[in-house]
This record gives sequence, structure tokens and C-alpha cells, in this order.
Amino acid sequence: MIWNALAAAALMAAAALPAVAAREATHDETFFGPEFFVALALLVLVVAIAKPVWRALSGTLDSHANAIRNELNEAQRLREDALALLADTQRRQREAAREAEAIVEAAREEARRIETQAAERTAQAMARREQQALDTIARAEAEATRTVRDAAVDLAIAATAKLLAEDSAGAKGTALIDKAIGELPRRLN
Repeated sequence: MIWNALAAAALMAAAALPAVAAREATHDETFFGPEFFVALALLVLVVAIAKPVWRALSGTLDSHANAIRNELNEAQRLREDALALLADTQRRQREAAREAEAIVEAAREEARRIETQAAERTAQAMARREQQALDTIARAEAEATRTVRDAAVDLAIAATAKLLAEDSAGAKGTALIDKAIGELPRRLN
């Protein structure tokens, strides 16, 4: 916009100068007529206005460029922060995945340990029950053996008593008693 005003002023001054020169050629007046001074004043006015306008415009452009530069720097900083945050989040995610894997592995180990303990306890319980069954069988066998032995002893005593009662009635019984009494000292020592 400022450039358009400057260009228009320069064109007006340039258009006025040939008119002044043409006038001099036709009239014998001096070169410095009123048109020259109007053109000169217009040129001075344009230069005088253009310098502060240029400063204001360049200052505005510089401040706008600085604002854009600051925004770009801020965007770069935010991008770096976002990348750092992304890297941190990815690192935490990897750590969480490792921790989760460690927890799962620990749970698997614990399950294997519990399974092993359960198998050992089951084997121990089975061994105890087997031993209890064997002990019960041994006690039953011992009880049966004792019962059979007691019955056999009772039967043998009864048979012996019957035989002795039948045999001891005569002379043969007296000889057997004498023989048993004679063997007693030898058998007792």
C-alpha cells in the first residue's frame, strides 16, 4: 500500500517535469516555475512521508517476523517436549511390559511350585495310607496268627490232656511221668 503511494507520487513528479520543460521551451520563462516547485514539494512530501511510513512498516514487519520466529521456536520446543514425552511413555510401556512378563513368569513359577507341592503331598498321603493299610493288614495277620496259634495251642493242650488222661491211667503213665521229671533238671538249665 505504501509502495503504491510512493509509486503514484513518483509518477506525478515525473509527469510534471516534462510539462515544466515544455513550458519553458514555449515561453521564455525560467526553468523554476510554479509547476517545478509543486513537483519538488510533492517529491519532498513523498520522501518525508515515506521514511517514517517505511520505518513503521519495517518495524511492524520485524515484530511480525519476530512473533513468527518465537512461535516457530515455541513449536519446536513443544515438538521436542512431545518427542521426549513419547520416548518416556514408550520406555514406561516397555518397562510395564517387562514387569507384566515378570509377574506372569512368577505366577507360572508359583503355579509349578504349588503343583509340585500338591503332587508331593498327594504322594506322601498315598504313602501314609498305604503304610496304614499295610500296618492294618500286618496287625490283622498277627491277630489271625495269634488266634490260630491260640486255637492250635488250646487244641493241642486239649488233645494232650486227653491223651495223657488215657495213657496215664496205667503203668505206662507212671513211667512217662518219671521220665519227664528226670529230664526237668536238664531242660531247666
